[in-house]
Amino acid sequence: MSDTRSDGELLRAIAADADRHAFEELYRRYAPWLRARLRGRCADLGVVDDVVQETFLAVWRGKARHREEAGSADAAGWLWRIASRRLVDALRGDGARGRLRQALARLRHRDEASAEERVLAGVEHGDLAGALVRLSPELRAVLQATVIDGLTTREAAVLLGIPPGTVKTRAMRARKQLREALA
Repeated sequence: MSDTRSDGELLRAIAADADRHAFEELYRRYAPWLRARLRGRCADLGVVDDVVQETFLAVWRGKARHREEAGSADAAGWLWRIASRRLVDALRGDGARGRLRQALARLRHRDEASAEERVLAGVEHGDLAGALVRLSPELRAVLQATVIDGLTTREAAVLLGIPPGTVKTRAMRARKQLREALA
């Protein structure tokens, strides 16, 4: 049975009444999408599943509050912000062993393009798509983490397993190469 309430109505029902049916519907709507999007950032399915669960647990327990009055009525974006921070925390807590496992998993799955990479490749404004494709994977990954996902330099560094200074340098190089390609 599918709930016909809007995302905002579901979120209000969860926050105000701990409405289990509203929570289940929100989970059905967004968990598969969130899992797929996180999979593009982390090849370890166990970590991805944990992050999805922690994200929805934070919503259920009220530790994450949706603020429609702030103009943020987009439930997907709100859930993504929670999940991306949880992913950074999970990877940060995993240490070097986690980064090594992540790097090995990325090598095994490097032919699989993430949803963001497919979107970036499909951009048809000027030659932006071509300029983005010509960037090295390392530069594209930094742009993806900092621009698309909105992570801070420190969060992107943890996610990518590189020092914050390297994130800044790669972001600067990527912007410079994009400017030159689009000039």
